[in-house]
Amino acid sequence: MPIKNSLQNIYNRFAKSYEQNRGFFDISEILDSFYLSLALEKGELLDLGCGAGEPVARYFIDRHWAVTGVDFSEQMLELASTYVPEMKTHHADISRVEFDKHQFNAITATYSLFHVPAVEHFKLFENIYHWLNKDGKALFTYATEDYTGSKEFDGYKSFMEQELFYSHKTPDALYQDLEKIGFKIDSTEYKNIGNETFLWVTLSK
Repeated sequence: MPIKNSLQNIYNRFAKSYEQNRGFFDISEILDSFYLSLALEKGELLDLGCGAGEPVARYFIDRHWAVTGVDFSEQMLELASTYVPEMKTHHADISRVEFDKHQFNAITATYSLFHVPAVEHFKLFENIYHWLNKDGKALFTYATEDYTGSKEFDGYKSFMEQELFYSHKTPDALYQDLEKIGFKIDSTEYKNIGNETFLWVTLSK
């Protein structure tokens, strides 16, 4: 079975146990910092891999932003219609969806991008760059050796009793790609949240 179809099915199953697991990963401190860096009372956010719309979409909508969410799980988007009905959603693969240039003030990809094969990351980051307006910022989560045990990784790890595909380059290779595209790297920080350590990266255009 293709990687993406397999992931889609797994996240559809995750939706069934979502209520008992919601709130397990508290990223409110990260969202606070990112939001303050935007210095905007209102804007448009694109949330790639939005899931059920919590916490990212809910956070920004509560602050009067317009939010567009993209996810390939129909079941997660059904939950989003309950938890964040104000969010505009697209049922699509984040590496295949299309938007207009300069459409968004901010773009987030939390706990999602590392499920895309690393060979596709450069193109996805190029898309993010083009979708942001001239003062736009992005926030994303990246897997590294701290999580997978390998400097570079394309394979499966167990999460909530399911085997999920993860993929990443080295942090140095990631940073080189981002700078080649034209991003300014504002911050890089390893965070342990919910007993998992990932690299959190903030970018400016």
